Amino acid sequence: MKKGLNKGYVGFIAEIKQNIIHSRYQAARLANREQLLLYLQIGKLLSEKIKAEKWGAKVLQQIADDLQNELPGLRGFSERSMKKMIQFSEEYLDILIGPSVTAQLKNAFRPSVTAQSKKAIRQPAIAQIKAVGNGLAIKEKELKDFFSISFTHHIYMLSKCKHKEERLFYIQKAAAEMWSVSTLEHQISAKLYKHQGRLPNNFKAVLPGAMSTAALAAFKDEYLFDFMSLEEDVDERVFEEKAVAGIRKFIMTLGKGFSFIGNQYKLDVGGKEYFIDLLFYNRILQCLVVFELKRGKFKPEYAGKLNFYLNVLDDSVKLQHEKPSIGIILCKEKNNVEVEYSFRSINKAMGVATYKLSTQVPKEMKGILPDADKLRKLI
Repeated sequence: MKKGLNKGYVGFIAEIKQNIIHSRYQAARLANREQLLLYLQIGKLLSEKIKAEKWGAKVLQQIADDLQNELPGLRGFSERSMKKMIQFSEEYLDILIGPSVTAQLKNAFRPSVTAQSKKAIRQPAIAQIKAVGNGLAIKEKELKDFFSISFTHHIYMLSKCKHKEERLFYIQKAAAEMWSVSTLEHQISAKLYKHQGRLPNNFKAVLPGAMSTAALAAFKDEYLFDFMSLEEDVDERVFEEKAVAGIRKFIMTLGKGFSFIGNQYKLDVGGKEYFIDLLFYNRILQCLVVFELKRGKFKPEYAGKLNFYLNVLDDSVKLQHEKPSIGIILCKEKNNVEVEYSFRSINKAMGVATYKLSTQVPKEMKGILPDADKLRKLI
């Protein structure tokens, strides 16, 4: 540190830095919001004009060419992009309507443009649009989430999710957890909407109310490990090695708040050693989380062994301020009735989830497609 500069100066620099970072984030967020509002506007203009004039499919290419002539170097307004804007506008304008929403949409196009621009681009009468009868209203928080994610996120969801409720679920998750587009793609492929909160478990019976709800939200009843190239009958230890080798992607698959502690985590009980397959800490739940890997179908005896591990962890590893440990058995198949009976008298929190590997070939397709080695040779 230079002579004469004290800790107060260091704190001052840190404060300025924080202000700059915050300002950049706000600028990026507002720029994204303005872009989405512009695309909603342009999509509406195009949709209405094409329908009113009964223009053919080729008109979008003509419009794209003319816009390029008027604004050389313009990006983001190709024929394909404008098709997406129309789709975006037609899908969402009917559900983005409400008193507070209308005000935001009106303010988005403030009268700061030149008179010439106003004349060239007619303001969309968004304030006058009424909700379609079966429209799904978006609440204030959901509206903020909607404008927090990119146009690319939205278009991907439109192409992959049929129902608006499902898209709203992914919009909220993507905004809250700041998902990249690739993370969104993975979560949709893994059917997070279908699987989150449906894990067979005993959380409600053994955990405090708030933690029980949070724990249920933290786990899924099926995980897609599409980054691991494994055979269907892979050995549990090989599965574990692959998971550890790709631990960053494994954690991304698990969800928010997980930190990896170790694999084959050793427990010493009465002079005898036991080993936990995978041990994590979840910062949101503030507890240790065990994942036990089983290559076949769930068996009731797995619950007893996991209960043993959780007892030992809570007695000898868990810190005083941390909450009770949770255990998840990951297996190929499960019968929920068996799981329920297996957990009934256990006082430690646990659940059973299944996993899928993207490289698995459906039984009916086996023998029709060449295996990986043959494909490599062909390529």
